[in-house]
Amino acid sequence: MAGSPLPGDDDKVGLGQDLIWRLEAVAFAGFIGLMRLIGLEAASNLGGWLLRTLGPRVSTHRVVLRNLRIAFPEMSPGDRQRLAVEQWEQTGRTFAETAVMDQLTPASGRIDVVGAERLEAIRQAGRPVVFVSGHMANIETMAAVLVASGVPVQVTYRAANNPYVDAQIRAARARYGVKLFAPKGGDGARELLAGMARGESVALMNDQKFSEGPEVTFFGQPVNAAPGPTRLALRFGTVIQPMSVVRLPGVRFRVTAHEPIEVVSTGDRQADIARGVQEITRFVEDRVRENPVDWFWVHRRWPDRVYAALEPE
Repeated sequence: MAGSPLPGDDDKVGLGQDLIWRLEAVAFAGFIGLMRLIGLEAASNLGGWLLRTLGPRVSTHRVVLRNLRIAFPEMSPGDRQRLAVEQWEQTGRTFAETAVMDQLTPASGRIDVVGAERLEAIRQAGRPVVFVSGHMANIETMAAVLVASGVPVQVTYRAANNPYVDAQIRAARARYGVKLFAPKGGDGARELLAGMARGESVALMNDQKFSEGPEVTFFGQPVNAAPGPTRLALRFGTVIQPMSVVRLPGVRFRVTAHEPIEVVSTGDRQADIARGVQEITRFVEDRVRENPVDWFWVHRRWPDRVYAALEPE
């Protein structure tokens, strides 16, 4: 596993920055403590209310609305505004729930697992696969399901910029058995490859902007997407196993292991990778269309030229 270095490991980190990081970490620890004190349902409700109230007031709300215009041009402005507010509530719930994820496991009875037989087959086969998903609902529940399934898997994530906060995030995940792995640079890639060579699967999010990836289509518009999952599947002769999460009423979730994506090697490596990336991107789009409120709309998913082409509204 890899993560952000602590300030003492890097002479370039100044005392001022270190102090800011420590203050942020104290505030984050207080938030985690409060959420754990009030319990899962109250934490989820509070987080949802806070971002439903505050989210529409921040500049990022404009990014959400522009994303919704790109994805759903036929939707009325009023419907897009309502969806934008609802997705803030979902995001707030997810953020608050991360503090009490040890109460959101399959054993809690709050997660319905569809396609569990696929996970059991992967466990019994003892061969690694590449799990992929998008930022839908509370994606931590997918990690909890994978841990409970007994499949050895490294769940990759982007390390927080604040290393003290990052350490708290990792500790929170460890409470329900998740091993987080933040690949960074060549060393991170080598560790991922070594893990798969040992028979460990890897779980990757594949729905955010990646400027160096192949260009594929997402909601009818060009996007660049990370080729890593497809490359790993080709290298190890394995399948891409798509997963999805849907939020249900009452702080409940449905986690689904979908039909695997077979990545065919034709000898044209670049074309094979592009096809695999497009299939993953199409899978994410299908899930977003099914439950648009569950997706993480706050990031700029499309290239600048797509946003620039939007007509004034």
